[in-house]
Amino acid sequence: MITFSFSAQLAHLVPVRLSTWISRTNSARLEQRPTLSELAQQDEARLPFFVRESAVAMKYLQLLGPLDWSHFPERPDLRFWPDCRPLPYAALAAAYLVKLDQHLPYIADLRHYLVEHPALVWALGFPVVTSHAYPWGFDVEASLPTHRHLSRMLRLVPNVTLQFLLDETVRLLQAELGKAAPGFGECISLDTKHIIAWVKENNPKAYVKDRYDKTQQPTGDPDCRLGCKRRTNQRRARSAPSNETSTADSASATPTSVGEFYWGYGSGIVVTQVPDWGEFVLAELTQPFDQPDVSYFKPLMALTERRLGHAPRFGAFDAAFDAFYVYEYFADAEGFAAVPLVERGGHAKRTFSEDGRPLCAANLPMFLRYTFRSRKSLIEHECGRYACPLRYPDKTGETCPIRHKNWRQGGCTTTMATSPGARIRYQLDRESETYHLVYKQRTASERINSQAVDLGIERPKLRNGQSIVNHNTLTYVLINLHALQRIRQR
Repeated sequence: MITFSFSAQLAHLVPVRLSTWISRTNSARLEQRPTLSELAQQDEARLPFFVRESAVAMKYLQLLGPLDWSHFPERPDLRFWPDCRPLPYAALAAAYLVKLDQHLPYIADLRHYLVEHPALVWALGFPVVTSHAYPWGFDVEASLPTHRHLSRMLRLVPNVTLQFLLDETVRLLQAELGKAAPGFGECISLDTKHIIAWVKENNPKAYVKDRYDKTQQPTGDPDCRLGCKRRTNQRRARSAPSNETSTADSASATPTSVGEFYWGYGSGIVVTQVPDWGEFVLAELTQPFDQPDVSYFKPLMALTERRLGHAPRFGAFDAAFDAFYVYEYFADAEGFAAVPLVERGGHAKRTFSEDGRPLCAANLPMFLRYTFRSRKSLIEHECGRYACPLRYPDKTGETCPIRHKNWRQGGCTTTMATSPGARIRYQLDRESETYHLVYKQRTASERINSQAVDLGIERPKLRNGQSIVNHNTLTYVLINLHALQRIRQR
């Protein structure tokens, strides 16, 4: 009786490259490993020997392990080949956190770092290709995707999955500081940070025609936008020669507004400070750089309220957030917003009657002639047009007691929002000790921004908006993880 192997008979018909791929796929049996959080909770003796012997792997098990990776919103398993498991989002997010922590500027540097630490690759959850040629039992080079694929996945990972990690850090911080800080998140500060895009238009040494033409989109980054980082400076006076007197055309030292223009993005953060424990990020949002600072307020406060479970009572902001709805938000929470007053329309101070009407220069309650919907500001709202009470609704025959300059033109008129926040904006006591105590909390967001700059948030080596959005979210996750580690060490 003659027997033969069917596979042996057809071996010469299978291309060499295909047969190599089949054998490699069959050898890539992906073991089901515990998640990072499960590994961190295990007894160290139960971990594989090569993991216990790796100081790097053990370091990141302690740093990343507290997060609930078991409930991380993973990508759907839509594999084309049964033996080819898709690269999990959890492993990618953990690897990017390692990249930030190690101050690695490029994704290629991250891959080199992972190749040098096979135990870390296993602990982070990357699918491994088994091989008996290595003492740890798998081929690291074959297990890791290329650096191009890692860069592509940073762009494709939905930001909502990374926001889950920020949710986790806030939950863990609340649990750790529950007794030490029962009012966690009651006082917050909000600030924005400019992010410079990786394009030649931001390089002063590169020749670019119409560098600051917002209609000429840089080819290096299709999502960045041109914006201005404003600051206040002093115009220096011209110094005259020592043997001559100063001339009439010498400029005096007067304030002037100058701007630094960049192509890039803006990152807004909400931060809370706990005395003697540090500062913590509650929410973050990244937008193109052409968006105004005040546009961050509504979405960031919604995220903050969801994570804390309540609205903060007090907030500290810079002058860019001097808007009626900012004051109204914190007034509804039985607190106030510490914001410097910006003079608009020549109104540095305003007083109001008991029923909420503005008082004219003669301290008379002005008459509300009509209301209308204003669509010029960021948030549509109702405005009221107020007029002189001696002329409207009927002429009283009296003359203006202070003989205002507009009396002959129909008397005083003013337009302002009818919202209670518009009155609170003027009625807030900015000289009180409580106001100054809350306003000092702005330094908390500045310290967080300093940590983010140290982690490379200001000049990321990325060329699209979604990658930068994900990069920023992970940066603030890492800042909170470091803070959590410091708390637990105390």
